[in-house]
Amino acid sequence: MERFFRAFKTERMPRLGYESFDDAVLDVSSYIDDYYNNDRPHTHNNGLPPITAEKRQAIINL
Repeated sequence: MERFFRAFKTERMPRLGYESFDDAVLDVSSYIDDYYNNDRPHTHNNGLPPITAEKRQAIINL
């Protein structure tokens, strides 16, 4: 979790914070659902995003 929050703070969160709670909720949800899980490369997954790594692992386990 610490790495996630570090990545979020450095890659996405506005330097001065959000204007409202609703803005924060929408942005955090978007970051996790759209970018972090689907696009952002993770060194633990050999440079693959989590969704891609999980799909590959499922194919291997068949």
